[in-house]
Amino acid sequence: MTNTAKLDYKMDYLVVREGDQVSRIHLSEISLVILETPAISLTAYLLCELAKNKIDIIFCDEKRYPNGRYMPFYGSHDTSNKVRKQCIWDDNIKRLIWKDVVKQKILGQLKVLERFERLDNPDKLSQYISDVQLGDETNREGHAAKVYFNSLFGKGFSRDNKEDPINAQLNYGYGILLSIVCREVIKNGYITQLGIHHDNMFNDFNLACDLMEPFRPFIDLIVLGLNHSEFNTVIKREILGFLSRKIIINDREQYVINAIEIYVKSILDAITNHDSSLINFPEYEFKTYESNCIL
Repeated sequence: MTNTAKLDYKMDYLVVREGDQVSRIHLSEISLVILETPAISLTAYLLCELAKNKIDIIFCDEKRYPNGRYMPFYGSHDTSNKVRKQCIWDDNIKRLIWKDVVKQKILGQLKVLERFERLDNPDKLSQYISDVQLGDETNREGHAAKVYFNSLFGKGFSRDNKEDPINAQLNYGYGILLSIVCREVIKNGYITQLGIHHDNMFNDFNLACDLMEPFRPFIDLIVLGLNHSEFNTVIKREILGFLSRKIIINDREQYVINAIEIYVKSILDAITNHDSSLINFPEYEFKTYESNCIL
């Protein structure tokens, strides 16, 4: 939602009123609502129904940048039991799964660079993948990120530069991705505060920050093809469009938003069953990178 509008609920429909124009969307057709301006108002009734249907809402500030989200307290009938188990997840399986997550993320970064022939020394990232230890104790993720972003956007690029439009575009995409992963964690009956690697007492989304990592390269790929001199509504819609693109996961073609659902559930099942082989990671196929094609 980008314009001044009022949102409410009526008989399983989200009702959007913009001046004299009224639109209706059935809740079954909605996965995510993004309110891109504080000028939008909505009813408490609608919020309750969106929570019941596990539909996520992302709120944006006056600059149209995500700054908050709305989510239900409980996503599963056995949430209390799952949270008890989450509090005592085995450290060994957490370290093993984090190792696999980091390796997959670096593989995705390597595939992005190979797709656009941006890597001078492809063996370096391949070696980082091989060198990842349990819990990534030697921080291969951090070393790979430095090589990756310098190769992708130039050696003068820094993720710490908040004024760089590239970082604004990346952060917007990462924010949307984080919200989707949070929704899936909660839907499966777990809480986002307790992660497998991230352990910041001030971060409410430690687990989602862990699990989102293998999907970051898809955001990077989108941003790489954008105009980096500006950050406007058109560009934001291009970034948001990654959710409706298709990738391969578990040997099947899926929309990214569905692939995230499959992947998050598989990670949580792997932790519960102490079996990392249960994880379904996305494949990185970028050969036909065009709108509505496999990435």
